[in-house]
Amino acid sequence: MAHAWQLFEASLQAHKPAILADLNPPATSKTLQQLQSELGVSLPEDFLDALRGHDGQMGNSEPLLGAYQWLSSARILDAWAFWKKQSESSGFDNSGAEADPGVQDDWWNIGWIPFATNGSGDYLCLDLRPAAGGRFGQVISVWHDDGARRVVSESFTDWFARFF
Repeated sequence: MAHAWQLFEASLQAHKPAILADLNPPATSKTLQQLQSELGVSLPEDFLDALRGHDGQMGNSEPLLGAYQWLSSARILDAWAFWKKQSESSGFDNSGAEADPGVQDDWWNIGWIPFATNGSGDYLCLDLRPAAGGRFGQVISVWHDDGARRVVSESFTDWFARFF
């Protein structure tokens, strides 16, 4: 992942320096340990390596990842905690999702770790609890107002490689 970040940073420097300047410093080992502890999961190593490159973006420029802003460890935890709290409320209906094969047919699943947002309540998530036929760590889209749960990529590395 370090090499991927080098390529990506070179491209950003040449074409979008404001986005490069918007990236946070690398996540520390302590930050990553705390994130995993609070989420109660072991995150895929490729994803941890990406956070070791840059711990998200500040949010003062256009999104880093197409239409999606790269979330910092703190914002990942905030988004996950928000969805978790919503899903635990008495009025939450976890039905009605239309999931791709390999994705749980939930509206929200605690094993989905949001790492990018379009700013409208929709996220790209690492799927750490895939359904039969899915892959641990696949990237899925989760829309706040639509039950479509789509596999975007088979892994974080494959998904990230699209941007450079």
